Amino acid sequence: MGQELRPGRRTLLSAAVLGAAGATTIGTAGGAQAASRAHRRGGKGLPFPAVVAHRGTSGYRPEHTFGSYRLALEMGADVIEQDLVPTKDGHLVCRHENDITATTDVADHDEFADRRTTKSVDGAELTGWFTEDFTLRELKTLRAVERIPDQRQHNTLYDGRWEVPTFEEVLRWAREKGRERGRPIWLHIETKHPTYFRGLGLALEKPLARLLRKYGRHRADSPNFVQSFEPSSIEQLSHLVACPGVVLLSDADSQPWDFVESGDPRTVADLVEPEGLAEIAGYAAGIGPTLELVIPRREDDTLDEPSSLVDDAHDAGLVVHPYTVRNENSFLPADFRRGEDPNAYGDAFGYFRKLYATGIDGLFSDNCDTALLAAEEFRG
Repeated sequence: MGQELRPGRRTLLSAAVLGAAGATTIGTAGGAQAASRAHRRGGKGLPFPAVVAHRGTSGYRPEHTFGSYRLALEMGADVIEQDLVPTKDGHLVCRHENDITATTDVADHDEFADRRTTKSVDGAELTGWFTEDFTLRELKTLRAVERIPDQRQHNTLYDGRWEVPTFEEVLRWAREKGRERGRPIWLHIETKHPTYFRGLGLALEKPLARLLRKYGRHRADSPNFVQSFEPSSIEQLSHLVACPGVVLLSDADSQPWDFVESGDPRTVADLVEPEGLAEIAGYAAGIGPTLELVIPRREDDTLDEPSSLVDDAHDAGLVVHPYTVRNENSFLPADFRRGEDPNAYGDAFGYFRKLYATGIDGLFSDNCDTALLAAEEFRG
C-alpha cells in the first residue's frame, strides 16, 4: 500500500464485502449510534470500522516479514496486508516494491553486486536491486531490514531476523492460524506495478488467482480483498476470482499507471467523481483512497473539512478503506503534531477520531494497536 517509489448500494457493502453475523452499529464523533448493518454475510466477519495492518505492524517490525504479520495478528488487527511482486522464476513474494535495496540486506551480498542496475518503474528511474532479477532460491538467502531506519530506529533491532516471505507461505500461515483460532484470518492483497510486470512477461493476476483458488480464497465470501493502484488489474482479477476487489487511489492530480500506458487522460480526481465511482463499482467492491482524499489538508498542512468522497462512494455501493495512518509527527497533519521531534508520536488518536467520524469502513495503519483503541468508540 502506498505508492512510494520514492519516499451499487449500501447493501452491497453489507452482503458482499464485510460479512458478520447479525447487525453492527456505527459510532459518531459524539458517540451517537447510527445506521445498523444488517444482511451481512454469514460467519465471523469484520467489525465496523475495520483496522488493516499496513504491511503488518510496520510501525514496530520490518515490513512484510512474518515478525510483522505475527505481531499484527497478536495485536488483534482485523485484516493484514500483503504487497506482491514476482521473482525471476515467477513466484509471488511479499515486498512493498520490487526494488529491495532498502528493505533487505542485498547490498551486503557480494555475490549479487553485479545485479545492481537502473530501471524505469512506472515512470520513476530507480537504481538498486529488483526482485525480478532474482530466483526465489536466491532471494531466500537475503534477510529483511527496516525500510526507514532514521525514523524507526527501534525497528532496526530486528534487522536480519526474517527472510522475504512468499505469498504462498503467508496463505499457509493464515490457514494454520485460522484453524488454531477458529476463525478466518483476513488478508488485503495488493498487486504492485501490474502493467510494468506484464511487460516483462511476469503478469501478477493469474498466478495470484491460482494461489487464491488453491487455498479456497477465491470466492465472494472469502476472507480477503484484492487491491491495486491500477484499475485494470482489479478488473482482470474480477474475471478470475470472486473475492472483493479494491481500487487504490493516490493524489487527486495523479494518474493510475495503466491509464498513462493506455492513453486514458483521466486522473484520480475524475475517478472520485460519482461517474468514476459508478464505473469502479462495476467491477470492484471498494476503494482505498489516500487520506487526503477523505479529509484534505490546507496549505499549512492542517486538516480541512471532510470531502464528500465517503458518502459518494457509499452511494455507489463501495466500501472505503483509506490509507495510511502512522503515529509519528512527520506523518500527521500539523494540528495533530506534538513537540518538535518529527519521529516522536503525535496526537494519533485525535486524527483517527476525525477519520472514523467520516463513516469510513476501515483504514490502514502502521500502528494497528493505536487504530484499534481509537476504533472502539465507533464500534457497536
